Amino acid sequence: MERKIIYQIKTEEAGLRVDQFLHRRSYSRKNLAQLKNCSNSTRINGKSCRLMDRLSVDDILEVSITEKNCSENIPATALPLTIVYEDEDILVVDKPAGLPIHPSKDNYYYSLANAVMYYYRNCSGFVFRCTNRLDRDTSGLTVIAKHAVSAGILGTMVKESGNQSGSISRLFMEREYTAIACGEIIPASGTIDAPLSLRLPRQTALLQTDADTDDGVLPERSIERCVDFEHGERAVTHYRVLEAKNNYSLVSILLETGRTHQIRVHMAYLGCPLAGDYLYNPECRRAATKGCIELPAAQISGFEGKQRAINIPCVHVPPDINGISRQALHASRLKFTHPISGKIMEFRSPLPMDMQRLKAQAFHS
Repeated sequence: MERKIIYQIKTEEAGLRVDQFLHRRSYSRKNLAQLKNCSNSTRINGKSCRLMDRLSVDDILEVSITEKNCSENIPATALPLTIVYEDEDILVVDKPAGLPIHPSKDNYYYSLANAVMYYYRNCSGFVFRCTNRLDRDTSGLTVIAKHAVSAGILGTMVKESGNQSGSISRLFMEREYTAIACGEIIPASGTIDAPLSLRLPRQTALLQTDADTDDGVLPERSIERCVDFEHGERAVTHYRVLEAKNNYSLVSILLETGRTHQIRVHMAYLGCPLAGDYLYNPECRRAATKGCIELPAAQISGFEGKQRAINIPCVHVPPDINGISRQALHASRLKFTHPISGKIMEFRSPLPMDMQRLKAQAFHS
């Protein structure tokens, strides 16, 4: 993967060293170290320069990014991929429910990473870097960086989304979700500021559920989270109820932080777990059963096994519990500063069909 980025130096930037200029553009220390160790990676007015060289007004600074490594441990799999936007720096994808972001020990071939690696199978040196990760059964928008610089800058946006002060105030990322929760949320809008930590075995969670028994169904128990005011990391969720009827609430949610399972745990903490959530909704948890997805081996590039299909383990919630067989959570809007151009980018994704059906049943009966 090769990318050349061009900057024209403005009056207020004159006198800065190259590394200072790039730092102001939110290049990470790792990015700068990579540029320093790569010959001819930076040029001023067509001539090779060092990171310590000074810039003048109207100088043309050229940054060359060359990546020859690739995500060799992620097999390319021919899976459907809904691309919302693509340029030289980023890829925005609308992920379906049921598809993990990354492969795992029990699922080596069926993930968004596998699908993206297949999409870029003819490119040399593509590394999969997903910025705003979604849970397997959460659908919606996610952005993938196409090189190390955009990955570093987007990563900064995610980390600093709740703190827009200081030198990176020009960067931001807004992540809005639409959810359907069980119960009436009171008050109808507010902020949940409740720290989260990994839920340990036999831990007494502040998350109020009756689902503490080990039913042997939950392969995600190792990453289950809980509200923990003593040891948890800060987690902040802003919510607004859009509609409430028949003991269901349609909710718009903005993330200030991005902890694992944050929305799911916070909604359950309010006493209104997400419909279909087998980890944090006690009713769904009791009804959840193990299942599998059958992936034809022919879809996997270079597969050398003898079997015709690969079984991918999953968990299934009967749709008659809440009217949906996965957590009713969708990443519906993504707004952020483009990592290279600085342009404000905004993308929206409509509710998927299963959430549309649940909404119709719950709010219009």
